[in-house]
Amino acid sequence: MTSTAAPSGDRAGRAAPDAGQAAISEAPATAKLFAILLAGEHAAFTRLMIESQLAPGPAGQISLGKMIAAEVDHYSTLENHLRDAGIDPVAAIARYRRVFDQYHGATTPSNWNEVLIKAYIGDNLAADFYSEFVDVVPAVPIGDVIREVMSQTDNSQFACAEVRAAIARDPDIAAPLKLWARRLLGEAVTHAQWVLAAEEDVTDLLFSGVTSLQGVATFFDTVEQRHAERMADLGLV
Repeated sequence: MTSTAAPSGDRAGRAAPDAGQAAISEAPATAKLFAILLAGEHAAFTRLMIESQLAPGPAGQISLGKMIAAEVDHYSTLENHLRDAGIDPVAAIARYRRVFDQYHGATTPSNWNEVLIKAYIGDNLAADFYSEFVDVVPAVPIGDVIREVMSQTDNSQFACAEVRAAIARDPDIAAPLKLWARRLLGEAVTHAQWVLAAEEDVTDLLFSGVTSLQGVATFFDTVEQRHAERMADLGLV
């Protein structure tokens, strides 16, 4: 699958060093993981706010609004734990913002169905990440925080019914939407790999017990299998 070129400079999107950045660089892998997740949640809710403008009416905006509220809750949970670890949330966002901006820039929807598919796939990819590692990382603090965030997931199910209904009305849209869904996965995997490559201690934390390269490959194989199931959920088979 063809992906966008890597962002110039630091592939993880890290800003120039300052006091906040230095604190993150010297922080343990657990704090860096929270910083990455926080930056991802920030990007998620800000992009959803922008993309909700493509909704054909208030019903769609309300549905996405509920997703935005959930993402903000996730952000707040992670922010509290980052502050407890002595990490400035703004510095965390600055450190990883570029890679998330690159992902969203490469996956800007052009219509409402693309918004729905991106919201559904993105929400579930995040859930995959959380669920895959909740039992392999230390319970305190990482596992407990992940479980707290996971208790507020699954807010994108409405998208499946809407996309299926749209395809039933116009079957010709199925093929381009299938390509769109595949592109979303490819871009997500590519950008996640950039972050893992840049933060080796986080990779070691997440894939302890196996070689990092083997663990990363196995994880992304699992993600692709689950993605195929979601394509079916959306009617994109």
